[in-house]
Amino acid sequence: MYQHSDNWIEHIQILKIIVEMFLPHMNHLTLEQTFFSQVLPKTVKSFDDMMYELTSQARGLSSHNLEIQTTLRNILQTMVQLLAALTGCVQHICATQESIILENIHSLPSSVLHVIKSTFVHCKDSESVYSGHLHLVSDLLQALFKEAYSLQKQLMELLDMVCMDPLLDDNDDILNMVIVIHSLLDICSVISSMDHAFHANTWKFIIKQSLKHQSVIKSQLKHKDIVTSLCEDILFSFHSCLQLAEQMTQSDAQDNADSRLFQKTLKLCRFFANSLLHYTKEFLPLLSDSCCTLHQLYLQIHSKFPPSLYAARISKAQQEEIAGTFLVTLDPLISQLLTFQPFVQVVLDSKLELPCELQFPQCLLLVVVMDKLPSQPEDVQALWCTERQLLEAKTRVSLFKAIFYSFEQCSGELSLPVHLQGVKSKGQAEVAVTLYQHVCVHLCTFVASLHPSLFPELDVALLNAVLSANLITSLLAMDTWCFLSRYGTAELCAHHVTIVAHLIKSCPGECYQLTNLSILFRRLFFFMAPPQQVEFIQKFSPREAENLSLWQYISFQALPAELRKQAAQEVVGVGIARCTEWLSNSRTLGELDSLNTLLSALLAVCNSASEALDIAQQTAILEIGSQLWAFLNTTLVTGQPYVQQTLSLLLSLLGFFVQTLDPHLISQVVTLQTSLLKLEPPDHVCLAVLDFVSSLGNFFIPQAIQDKILPNLSSIFALLLADGNWILEQHTLEAFTQFAQGTNHEEIVPQCLSSEETKNKVVSFLEKTGFVDETAAARVERVKQEKTIFWERFANVAVEEAKQSSLQPCAKRARRELPAEEECGSALQAASVALEAVELLLQKSPAPDWLVVKLEMLQERMDRLKRLVLSGGP
Repeated sequence: MYQHSDNWIEHIQILKIIVEMFLPHMNHLTLEQTFFSQVLPKTVKSFDDMMYELTSQARGLSSHNLEIQTTLRNILQTMVQLLAALTGCVQHICATQESIILENIHSLPSSVLHVIKSTFVHCKDSESVYSGHLHLVSDLLQALFKEAYSLQKQLMELLDMVCMDPLLDDNDDILNMVIVIHSLLDICSVISSMDHAFHANTWKFIIKQSLKHQSVIKSQLKHKDIVTSLCEDILFSFHSCLQLAEQMTQSDAQDNADSRLFQKTLKLCRFFANSLLHYTKEFLPLLSDSCCTLHQLYLQIHSKFPPSLYAARISKAQQEEIAGTFLVTLDPLISQLLTFQPFVQVVLDSKLELPCELQFPQCLLLVVVMDKLPSQPEDVQALWCTERQLLEAKTRVSLFKAIFYSFEQCSGELSLPVHLQGVKSKGQAEVAVTLYQHVCVHLCTFVASLHPSLFPELDVALLNAVLSANLITSLLAMDTWCFLSRYGTAELCAHHVTIVAHLIKSCPGECYQLTNLSILFRRLFFFMAPPQQVEFIQKFSPREAENLSLWQYISFQALPAELRKQAAQEVVGVGIARCTEWLSNSRTLGELDSLNTLLSALLAVCNSASEALDIAQQTAILEIGSQLWAFLNTTLVTGQPYVQQTLSLLLSLLGFFVQTLDPHLISQVVTLQTSLLKLEPPDHVCLAVLDFVSSLGNFFIPQAIQDKILPNLSSIFALLLADGNWILEQHTLEAFTQFAQGTNHEEIVPQCLSSEETKNKVVSFLEKTGFVDETAAARVERVKQEKTIFWERFANVAVEEAKQSSLQPCAKRARRELPAEEECGSALQAASVALEAVELLLQKSPAPDWLVVKLEMLQERMDRLKRLVLSGGP
């Protein structure tokens, strides 16, 4: 009768009779064969037919169409009865059996779960299905939902009674249980926004059954699907929690309902996180393909939580509550994943590319990993701290390299700067620290506990970071290196100083890498013990001119008094002798590089060990500076970078001795400076000019040459104050203020303010006004925009570098092509400037004997070049 029933009403009536009157008398061991396999397929089909009819007819529902309204309500009532019959069926099984073999009822769970999911999907989509007329059937939809809720609750009670013998290898039973778990997983995705408590209970059951039958089903479960769904629910609940917190922060009035909902949602976040923690702990070896999801979960959560630039704006109290209730669960999750190689690969992947909002969380994650590694055995530390080339061309970088790279990406967070929770100290209150402080402190702490076998990896990462073009990254590496040198032995510090010294001497010329190394070298030298300083002086004697390339970067204050005096006098002796030799010999531009090294070393002595110089040595340095100045002119300076460096060094030396300078020499200096500034020289030359003219504030200019010096001084300040470069502008305002406060020639001050704009600029600087009125929120938005721009440019540069790297052979072949017109022009311009310099020198002193021979050689070379051009090739 059941199989041949013609309509849904009759079908449900017969089903109810079977369940209520026949089911209690059936043998529970044969239920699958005698009942479930015979009845449930027809039941499911009937339900699907009713659902299809319901959905199809719902489009025509209206308060005026009573026929469709009656039809839909009848279908819904029938579906409620069908669900009730299935509930009775499940209840009977639960009431009559203490333990259940899934094989004996395997059609029941799958059929029931299919019906439940279809019901929940229909209820969830009811707003759109019933096109604004939901109120006409809402009572029956509510009844349908409640019945499905009860049915699932009853089914979970039944499934909890299922026993699976771990010793038996019954593939059908295993497959059926896996299907049940994943069907419930699908239901979770449907009900997540409908009923939070029911959603949580369903997840609790999924985790419980997965663990209960772990030994049997672990290899069949789709772990990635479970982990992904759980992570999605965590993120959804977390975002809901943040939205509620943000609403409460923005609202002046305290809404108890919002507060209760916030607390409830926060507890839900914690529940999901604990569920993930539990699942991860039990199935970790099988989660290799879920590591990317877990990594992203951590990053996404921290990208939306303060102090991230992209975080929701919530109160401090809510931040602490969320952190204390929910975020604390992420820490043990990372601890569990710490020893898992696939997770390490994901986090340290050399090709990892993260959007702007996830770069800061990645940096925080790496710091958390660093904090946990000291308690781990050596092999786990090595797993994180060594670079590896894996199969399929996958490469992972070391934790040290990843830290520096990730830190470099956080330009916005560093410039704002964001603040993080500081480290508690005994007897001191906890204070917030900047991102730079946070990373630096934790990195140094990790270095202090690092296993000795991993120091080569640390050394490589530190050196690479010191040589970085990114200044803040280089400074972090220097701070860490300095900590390492102080924390280690005196011999280790001396070894580091020696290595850096050799690196500096091997640099081919001026570059940012040399600048970074020189800063590190200067700082490390302060940490050397006196015995090691003596050894350094013996190894890199200041008596040898070739070592002055090192001594120019040393602060002599780092040496003890006797050693300082000895080294300073030796440097000055060699410097004066070599400068005198240059002045009396060929004076070629090609030797300016070595001359600049000599001047830089002399300047280092003046700045940090002037007390070690006697009057004769000071006079000799001043005489050298005066003689060298005589060879400088505007044309020479504008055309040659080495001459520009010579000018800058001479200005610093002359500025140091400004009180003893000949006023006529000062007149020559400021005259050249004025002419030079009109030609817009490089910024470093302008800064050297500023340093010199600001030192003239305390210098009294004799009446006889005031008319030559003062107009030029006012012109220099006027030109630099009008410069559009903000760095130059700031330095000029500082230098002008220093000059104006110290000078006795007050009449010059108004003359420097050549325009109303310049006057307003100086007044604003002195009164500390004129700043842009920027709110905290506006500043964050600006920094975010700047970070995006920097990140895009960084990405473009990386792409261009990759292209150049891949095309290296082509670049070499291109060298055989005809020289570019622009390069030829530049080379000829340099030759022309050099010849002009020779002509100026001949006007001041007689020509040396060898000059005629050299000029003839140059003429021969010019003839060869001319023939080459006319012939069209070599």
